[in-house]
Amino acid sequence: MVAAVKARLGYDDSLDAFGVHGVGGTIGALLTGVFATKLVNPIFKDGQGSALAVGVIDGNYHQMLNQMVGIAMAIALAVVGTYIILRVVDFVLGVRVSAEHEEQGLDVTQHGEEGYYWEVSLP
Repeated sequence: MVAAVKARLGYDDSLDAFGVHGVGGTIGALLTGVFATKLVNPIFKDGQGSALAVGVIDGNYHQMLNQMVGIAMAIALAVVGTYIILRVVDFVLGVRVSAEHEEQGLDVTQHGEEGYYWEVSLP
């Protein structure tokens, strides 16, 4: 995800947070619905107290729907929360730098030092 898909889609994620945590968390949440078993966590019980199926391995396919609803809720919360935070920061501070600062490089204009030296020395 962080190498092939990011390059193909061309999105900007310098820390690979979406590829690692977003995709990894989504796959993990889905697979929890598959691999959850009554042997590990007998959470569902019938009237006699016997453990019922928990995940897909036990035969409870409805758990996958529960996991998908949870994933959808997490995505919605992340999108809405991120949008609100971005709008507030944009209103208070701004989220773009000037074209001049971008041209000079943010290391110089924001931090007062050069992070990368692009000078080529010829032999």
